[in-house]
Amino acid sequence: MKKFLITDLHHVQLAIPVGGENAARAFYVDVLGLTEIDKPAALAGRGGLWLRGGDLHLHLGVEDPFAPARKAHPALVVDDLAAAHAALPDPTAISALPGLQRFYVADPFGNRIEILQLD
Repeated sequence: MKKFLITDLHHVQLAIPVGGENAARAFYVDVLGLTEIDKPAALAGRGGLWLRGGDLHLHLGVEDPFAPARKAHPALVVDDLAAAHAALPDPTAISALPGLQRFYVADPFGNRIEILQLD
């Protein structure tokens, strides 16, 4: 079997409920500061939205029935953890792991989001 090497992560996708696009924009664009980008025409009719921030690509796809991701989650790196902690709704306490500090928040649908800053 030919060997191969994974070289990067292209995107992460989270599910949102039917009709959740405006609430998603309010959180991911207005609060987190990500930028909405156009979905390819072939996918635009499915609902959801695509977002970008730096090298991060986050896709929010409509799922029916919807169930939030309570354990699986994206971890978003910020440049000022204290500022993010103060700005985000209902964050957990900040905790430390070797090389980073982090906390968690939930998006409007209950999906778990980790916010971290590298030491």
